[in-house]
Amino acid sequence: MSAGNPGCANRTVVEAPPAGAAPQHRPNGSAASRSRAPARPPVDGRRFRDALGRFPTGVVAITGCDPESGRPAGLAANSFTSVSLDPPLVGFCVAHTSTSWPALRRAHRLAVGILGADQEEACRRLAARGGDKFAGLGHFPSPSGAPVLDGTPAWLECSVEAEHPAGDHLIVVARVHHLDTDGAGGGGPLVFYRGDYGGLPWG
Repeated sequence: MSAGNPGCANRTVVEAPPAGAAPQHRPNGSAASRSRAPARPPVDGRRFRDALGRFPTGVVAITGCDPESGRPAGLAANSFTSVSLDPPLVGFCVAHTSTSWPALRRAHRLAVGILGADQEEACRRLAARGGDKFAGLGHFPSPSGAPVLDGTPAWLECSVEAEHPAGDHLIVVARVHHLDTDGAGGGGPLVFYRGDYGGLPWG
């Protein structure tokens, strides 16, 4: 900082170009240089769903006992994943419009059943809105009393660890307390692909 001009340290000095020099290009000097690429149109919901539908997934039944009514409640979900081994955590997504999730959320423990290929009808029942979803469906209690569908190849008893809003869904993280598998292995998993159910060849 110059002693003769104590304010110069706070000012920006721009040197003039030498006489006859070509004018310098400045990035923000013209409207053309500031122009942006045209905005992309929003993602079409139908095409987005169709694209994601080409990713095959398994299907789980999320079930529990509503403490207010004492009746079993359940829903089907294909957005299910393992989250952590230590501690044992899993995750699934539930739509904000779900009428079953409020009852399940009140339950002390939930059962997450990984459905087999022969459980398509049970899956469709749980995926439907309203009515007695468990009428005619055999089930047994997990150690803490959550209903587990008969014939489920594997099930996990969980408690809700955290909930994260994400667009039109809720991401639920659940801690696993008990689990069991069908030693016979069943006939392979139930698969959801392009809006329909199917199975996989399983030797």
